[in-house]
Amino acid sequence: MSLGHALRSSSYGIRRVAGVLLIGGLLAVGLPGGTAVASTTTTVPVGSAPYGVAVNPNTKIVFVANSGNGTVSVIDGRTNTVTATIPVGSAPFGVAVNPHTNTVYVTNSGDQNVSVIDGRTNTVTATIPVGTIPTGVAVNPNTNTVYVANNGSDNSVSVIDGRTNTVTATIEPGASPYAVAVNPNTNTVYVTGSATVFVIDGRTNTLTATILDFGGPASVAVNPNTNTVYVANSNGTVLVIDGRTNTVNATITVGGDQTAVAVNPNTNTVYVTNATDNTVAVINGRTNTVTATIPVGTGPYGVAVNRNTNTVYVTNQNNNTVSVISER
Repeated sequence: MSLGHALRSSSYGIRRVAGVLLIGGLLAVGLPGGTAVASTTTTVPVGSAPYGVAVNPNTKIVFVANSGNGTVSVIDGRTNTVTATIPVGSAPFGVAVNPHTNTVYVTNSGDQNVSVIDGRTNTVTATIPVGTIPTGVAVNPNTNTVYVANNGSDNSVSVIDGRTNTVTATIEPGASPYAVAVNPNTNTVYVTGSATVFVIDGRTNTLTATILDFGGPASVAVNPNTNTVYVANSNGTVLVIDGRTNTVNATITVGGDQTAVAVNPNTNTVYVTNATDNTVAVINGRTNTVTATIPVGTGPYGVAVNRNTNTVYVTNQNNNTVSVISER
């Protein structure tokens, strides 16, 4: 069974394919500018069934959640080599980094908790209980607040204080919270759910809007410089949402079974993984047009961007690798 078929048939629920836990879609990460040209420069072997990926732009270190063997691979972005492997919980899925504190957060979907990793020492410093089947995770570095989407029966979002590693609030926005993104400039949180995108005020932890999306939202990302939100759908489209009005400005046709989306705010370029096509679509954020399609590994899933080096990282869950793409 292909990953795309598993996504469609699971309706963002739990499914096992060849012994690997599959859960819906994923994830998380410019100034209006020209179209970037990108190409795959190298492939890095990592752990089993890599899903979520995040990068600290300050240290150039990349963190990859390996769902198949309960570890996080640490990649040096300067040499594209794995420098450490960190044991975490069961079926790690989403990853987020606070670059201000060099702290990494990993959702363990099989253990209902979040592993907190010190990015300097590559050690787990805390384990935080959250809701059932935690999947997406995002950080507001300005407030040192972490948001975790719990895709299980409680249909909740856990709010974590990054200073104390404690859950300070639990939000119940609606059915099947899955992926999370934050605009730190407006302190607004976006969560994908069942045919919807939930908008949460990060100051009050209250739901302020619900944006209907009948395409099957799998992932969400924000360009804080333009206050634009991008939602990757499993039906082959990307929604472009105005963060000021919470209205859909454009729908971009990309390809089959989008699983993740990320934005480079410095170049205003959007990257979308196409799981069934084994490609990454590149979108010009000014024109909302697809400017390139880049071949990567088999079953591409998570995607993250280092805005300082214009480098993109894509996890390929079917062949246990990370594709490294350079903008130029």
